[in-house]
Amino acid sequence: MKTVAKKAIVLAHTPATPPTDARPKRGASRAKSAGQKPSQKAPPVASSPRSKQQKQTNAAIIFDRLLAEYPDAHCELDHRDAFELLCATILSAQCTDARVNMVTPVLFAKYPDARALAAAKSEDVEEIIRSTGFFRAKTKSLLGMSVALVERYGGEVPRSIAELVPLPGVGRKTANVILGNAFGVNEGIVVDTHVQRLSRRLGLTREPDPIGIEKELMPLFPREQWAMLSHLFIWHGRRVCFARKPNCAHCVVNEVCPSREALPADPRQTDG
Repeated sequence: MKTVAKKAIVLAHTPATPPTDARPKRGASRAKSAGQKPSQKAPPVASSPRSKQQKQTNAAIIFDRLLAEYPDAHCELDHRDAFELLCATILSAQCTDARVNMVTPVLFAKYPDARALAAAKSEDVEEIIRSTGFFRAKTKSLLGMSVALVERYGGEVPRSIAELVPLPGVGRKTANVILGNAFGVNEGIVVDTHVQRLSRRLGLTREPDPIGIEKELMPLFPREQWAMLSHLFIWHGRRVCFARKPNCAHCVVNEVCPSREALPADPRQTDG
């Protein structure tokens, strides 16, 4: 009886091991502090070059060849200023750029600036953007973002990561889109689904989440190339390096790609 009682006392003072799904996932706290959600389903990853020098050499080859292939690569969201780009980027979540470009002319005609959109009725905005999906959540973000711009910045879009990320509906990726394309500021690298997929397939990183991928890509490319790098990866991802079945035979970086004709189809990814 004494032995049983002693075991009971020990067990009572032993901290319980948290269940597996209650433990913080890799990259979760890092992504939260940086204003961007981690990728829930990271695309397949290829073996990386063993040396940092080889990885940098490959990075330079990849950039040069993609730039030669897509010299006119640019942001495919139609916009005339930073505010319009900010709205369009929020709408582009889980939606194609082509669909967003069909919606924004109507939205901007009715609400041309932050002050006008901040005063809009939710149901009116929802009706305009309904076809982009998740329209209620996006409407909430658009209105909240516009109110914040009016109250904090006089209706103008700020020019720093620190000021952009706290805005409703805005994370680090969106902030990088605005800074790089509206203001010509290379503060970071836009890591969307295409950049995630290509950077891992090309062996430039093994990181599973956007923040980790961005941190590994930044030292591999000169700062002045960061905005264009995202455009090149996105254009190549939409035209050749498809998620489900990459067209390796027509890929200009085939020679330095460790994943060429080797990756299985990945039904989790989309080619938006």
